[in-house]
Amino acid sequence: MHRKQLDPGATPAPVGAETTGPDGPESRSAIHRWRLLAVLLAAQFIANVDTAIANIATPAFRSDLHASGGQAGLVVSSYVVAYAVLLVTGARLGASHGYRRIFMAGTALFTAASLACALAPEPVFLIVARSAQGAGAALMVPQVLSGIQRYFTGQERVRALGYYAIALSTGAVAGQTLGGLLIAADLFGTSWRPIFLINVPVGLVLMWAALRTMPRDEASEEDEDIDVRGMVLLASTVLLIIVPLLLGTDLGWPVWAWLSLAASVPVAAFFRRSQRLRAARGGRPLVAEQVVRHPAIRWSLVAHGITTMTYFALLFVLAIYLQEGMGRGPAYAGLAMVTWVGAFGLAGPLLARIPENRRAYMPALGCVILAAGYASVWIYLVAGERTGLTLFLLLGIGGLGLGISSNALIGQMTSVLPDRYAADLSGVISTNAQLCGALGVAALGGGYLFLGGSRSGESAADALQPFLIALVAASLFSALAARRGRSPAAA
Repeated sequence: MHRKQLDPGATPAPVGAETTGPDGPESRSAIHRWRLLAVLLAAQFIANVDTAIANIATPAFRSDLHASGGQAGLVVSSYVVAYAVLLVTGARLGASHGYRRIFMAGTALFTAASLACALAPEPVFLIVARSAQGAGAALMVPQVLSGIQRYFTGQERVRALGYYAIALSTGAVAGQTLGGLLIAADLFGTSWRPIFLINVPVGLVLMWAALRTMPRDEASEEDEDIDVRGMVLLASTVLLIIVPLLLGTDLGWPVWAWLSLAASVPVAAFFRRSQRLRAARGGRPLVAEQVVRHPAIRWSLVAHGITTMTYFALLFVLAIYLQEGMGRGPAYAGLAMVTWVGAFGLAGPLLARIPENRRAYMPALGCVILAAGYASVWIYLVAGERTGLTLFLLLGIGGLGLGISSNALIGQMTSVLPDRYAADLSGVISTNAQLCGALGVAALGGGYLFLGGSRSGESAADALQPFLIALVAASLFSALAARRGRSPAAA
């Protein structure tokens, strides 16, 4: 591929930026760069908010739209699946068709789909609208890191990436707390609808700001090779698994649910074959074979995917347990995970203080701490407690473990391959995490509902205990996978 390259030592000035004058070109362009960063991080923030915000609204979907537990799970998962499957494609479209153009298209789609979500009259409409919202996020979000890489260098890039990490963590917190507060407020009797409606003015302002701050796109001599077949096959594989897992319990496991699960196996095999054939013909597959071929990468992806799976499942289940099981309000449920996300944010600074010769142990240690966090909540329930401040504090243990394992596993993977695979590895890590999260909601969340988790009182607590045991077991398995990822045999 031949494309006009930027001088790595130069920083392009956005449209409208003055490059001459008494104040000096560098100070002027720097001001515009930080304005650009604010726009990009706002996009990342709202995308992260909407990843978490629907979990809090799950009981409201069930009561207001008469959605089943499986349909409510699909409202959460449909966004994540569309986001995950299209994430790599969104990055490549930005490279070939222009970062600003694709950013604007993604933001417009995200905004329009948010309005459709807010107006949804029934569950299926909401699920389709959430899928479109996830697709918009997948076009919008990859341009954030691309923008940081293109327009920031040296120490400024380090600062920009630090702000990027803050946007990630605060978006997760805001999704939980803002969703709970908006639903509890029940503005004008609209229940859950404001959690999506708020994205409309935010999206419009974001598009206006992007037009003013993002540089015009450079012409590209070639279009990026987009693997449409791989994208369709991957999405089909995931949906063939997720839909029956979520709806099977509601419908008494009809024949089509079992046929769907069985069909996912040959479709997954066809996806893998198509990826290999595309690479052999000189094309660029959706998942780079050179990345996933390395045993250390494969085991680390397993560990990272499983830990992420437990987190998404916990978000979904905890909202139902606290609201439908314990009779707490959405604001209370929204605050429950604040300690988790806060502890997650502490992991990065803590890892930086670990001696270099000890960092290889951190991925597995983080998984063990995560397991200990889930186990502590289980012991809390066995002791006869059901909710309260202690529960929130115990959740913080899990958040710290997930933060340590996630940061350390990503560091472990990025240290294995040469820099030329950085973009492909980043796409694989993100897609793997999001898809595993959707599977966690379907399999583990569906299991909780099957055990009676949507009922009130002791039934909900009884269903939560085996769910937590499953999370402990999964986290311990991820510790073994993380250990394999760093072993000489795997490397």
